Amino acid sequence: MKDTSTSSSRQSRNNPLYPKKRPSPHGITKSRKSQSPLTLSVVAAAAAAASRRSPRAAKMESVLQRRRELQLAALRREGILLEDEYREEIRYYMHEMERYTMGTTSSMDQQPEIKWHMRPCLVEFLVELHFTFRLRPETLYLTLNIVDRYVSRRIVYIKHYQLVGCAALWIAAKFEDAKERVPTVQELVHYCRDTYDESAFIQMEGHVLATIQWTLGHPTAEAWLRMMCCVPCIEEAKVQHVARFLMEITLFYREFVKFPPSVIAFGALTLARFLCGKGRRMFEETEECLEIVEHLDNRLAKHVNDLSETLIKKYSYAFYSKAATFVVQYYLQGGRFVRQAIPPLPMTPVRASNSVVGTPMSATTTASDLSEDMPITPTSPYFSSDPFSSSVMSEDDKENFSSPRFEPVANKQSSDPPEQFLPHDFVTFGRQTLHNLNVSPRAMVS
Repeated sequence: MKDTSTSSSRQSRNNPLYPKKRPSPHGITKSRKSQSPLTLSVVAAAAAAASRRSPRAAKMESVLQRRRELQLAALRREGILLEDEYREEIRYYMHEMERYTMGTTSSMDQQPEIKWHMRPCLVEFLVELHFTFRLRPETLYLTLNIVDRYVSRRIVYIKHYQLVGCAALWIAAKFEDAKERVPTVQELVHYCRDTYDESAFIQMEGHVLATIQWTLGHPTAEAWLRMMCCVPCIEEAKVQHVARFLMEITLFYREFVKFPPSVIAFGALTLARFLCGKGRRMFEETEECLEIVEHLDNRLAKHVNDLSETLIKKYSYAFYSKAATFVVQYYLQGGRFVRQAIPPLPMTPVRASNSVVGTPMSATTTASDLSEDMPITPTSPYFSSDPFSSSVMSEDDKENFSSPRFEPVANKQSSDPPEQFLPHDFVTFGRQTLHNLNVSPRAMVS
C-alpha cells in the first residue's frame, strides 16, 4: 500500500498557505559547533594564566608596548615603515631579489679599457652629485648597482664611463626619490662640463634600462641597514651614521662588489657597534659578515689617509654625528677590531680520575663504592649440594654459575678482596672447590 502521509506533507509544503522562506539579506547563518573539551580547557588555562598575572607584570608589559608604539611612530615620521606582520615575508623577498640583481666581478674583469683603479674616481663623482641634489641614501646604492650590472653585460669605453654613471643616477633618482629632487638633463650636462649632449643621456638611459631588463627593485644595503637597526632593538643615531659611512666606503673597492648587500650592511653595523663601544650580536654573525669586517678594518688601518675627501667631508657634518671624524681618529690612534670567539656553552662537569670521596664512609662501605665506574648489578653464583643438578638447568640459568676466572668487576683496587666482602658460600668452598663443581656429571661418572 502506498504511503500517503509523505506525499500529503510534500503537497502541504507547496500550498500557498505555507509560503517558502525568503533568503536573509545578511547571508546564511550557520549554527556554531560545540567546542571540544580540549579547546575549552586550553581557553580556560589561558584565561587563568592571564588572571594570575601580577599587576606589576601587566604594567611593565603595557609600558613596553607603549614604548614600542612610540618608536614605530617616530620611524614612520622619518619615512621608515616597519610592519611586524610581514617582516619575515619581506626579508625572504629581499634575499631572493638581491641574488637576482647582483653584478659579477669576473665579467667586469674582462673589460678592455675600464680598470678597477678607475672606479674610485667615478664613485667619488657620483657621491658628490648625490649629495648636491640631496637625494635619498638608497639612490646612491641603486646607482652603483645599476652601473655594475650594466658593466657586467656590456663593453664600456673610458669616454662613456661617466655617462653610464650619470644615466644610472638619473634612473635611480626617478625610481627612489621625489619628482622635485630628480636632476634634469640640463643639470647633468652642466655637472659633466658639457662633455655629453642632452640626447646622449636620453639614449644611454634607454640602453641601460634595456640591458638590465627594467629590473630596478634591488634591495640596497641602506634598506637592509634600516631593517637591522630596528629589529631586534633600535640602534642609536651615532651607530647608524657610522655604519652608513662604512657602507659607502665599500662602494669604492673591488673586494666588496662580490658580497650581497645584506652581508655588507650587517658587517658595517657590526664594526660600527664595536667602534661605538656597543655589544656585538655574536650569535647572528656569519663568516661572510666577519670577512667584511676584516676587509674594512684592514683598509682603514693601512689606508685611512687615502679615503675619499668628498666622503669624509660629507660625513663630517653634525647631522651625521661626525662619523667620518670619529672613525678616522680611531684608526689614526692605532685602534683595531678585535675578533672575540663565541663563549662556549656550559658543559656537564666530568669527574676526575683522582677525585677524593666526599661522602662520609661507614664501616660497611665496600670496595665497589670506591670505584670510578658505574657499578654492575651483581649476580650471586648458584650453589647446590647436589652436583648433578646442573643437568636439568636451562641455558638461561647457566649464567648464575661462576666462571673459572671469577673476579669482581667493580673491585679494581685489590686483586683479592677481604673475606668479609665475599659471599659466605664462596669463602666456605674455596676457589678450587668451586671449579670442581663446574665439571659436567658425565665426566664425573666416567
